[in-house]
Amino acid sequence: MRFGWIAALLLLAACGGEPEAPAEGGGDVGELLGGGDTAGYARASGERVFTFPADHGPHPDYRQEWWYFTGNLESADGRRLGYQITLFRNAVAPEVPELDSAWATNQVWMGHLAVTDPEAGRFVFDERFAREALGQAGARAEPFAAWLGDWRIEAAGEGAGEIRTPPFRIRAAGEDFRIDLTLDPGKPPVLQGEGGLSQKGPEPGNASWYYSLPRLPTSGTVAIRGNQWSVTGASWLDREWSTSALGEGQTGWDWFALQLADGRDLMIYQIREAGGEPAPQSYATWMDAEGQRRPDLDFAAIELEPVDYWESPKTGARYPVEWRLELPGEDEAWTVRAVQPAQELRTFVTYWEGAVDVVAGDEPIGRGYLEMTGYADSSVDSSRSSR
Repeated sequence: MRFGWIAALLLLAACGGEPEAPAEGGGDVGELLGGGDTAGYARASGERVFTFPADHGPHPDYRQEWWYFTGNLESADGRRLGYQITLFRNAVAPEVPELDSAWATNQVWMGHLAVTDPEAGRFVFDERFAREALGQAGARAEPFAAWLGDWRIEAAGEGAGEIRTPPFRIRAAGEDFRIDLTLDPGKPPVLQGEGGLSQKGPEPGNASWYYSLPRLPTSGTVAIRGNQWSVTGASWLDREWSTSALGEGQTGWDWFALQLADGRDLMIYQIREAGGEPAPQSYATWMDAEGQRRPDLDFAAIELEPVDYWESPKTGARYPVEWRLELPGEDEAWTVRAVQPAQELRTFVTYWEGAVDVVAGDEPIGRGYLEMTGYADSSVDSSRSSR
């Protein structure tokens, strides 16, 4: 972990002042999720029993966790939109500071919000920080809620706190855009990795507890710069908590969450070594139309190859925005292609996260989201829109 930004956030957590991203950019993803000093924190290892709805809530004994929603939406007149909202909790010390102050906390929150509007060639995003004190940010299990300022993700509807997968309502706004979405219960939670233990690095404990809600029917409104659309579509929730994840020499990952038209869902998590080759901990998961996880898909049997790239004019990072994907049991290779190349978030950690199409031959067979980390230096211009 990079000492400078951790020290700054710890100082802000214990004292007054509003946490902000460091002026010269933030951390490298390998440093942020590497081992570092793990003393005093719980670590992901062994076995655990997942319990819902309790595990939708926070796990403060671990150093970091996130609530990660992405989705592909469409208006009544066929306008395509994509969205992402992520709330990150990070513990900057294992215990709350012993200070006689209502500001004292060991938890700092970061949020990312983004909307893709390919018809207009727009990608807008925003970022926020707050300490978990005086109600500025936090999470609870029942009824579920996670919030950062007025960005809120919460269980909605009668009895929402009593069922495994509640309806979620998401409300958040950036400088000139906003989302207000309801996510209905869809497929049940799917445990990723081995019984929910997702090994990232080779060392014991370099892992996360990880589950997904891969298909949540979604409706609501999206607004950008004075234009508003009523939309429907499908969302994906990823939930992870850990204390350390990536191992030494691992630089980032390529994460695919693909929702196919035939009802199947596919998650691929390719961890990259320093030389660019996939790490042995890379893996993939098939989920059938009923939401059941199919027998383990051997990542080694997958052919995943970049075929086209986009170079960011802001950072100079070169991202693969079109991939050839060949899976065992499928008749032909698929193409996974960004709906538009420019979907780079220049935030505390610079990364690419955006909507994609899945095509077999010339036939569209699905939609999804792709996240790519570790391709860019974080010390860059952090303007909030690509246009």
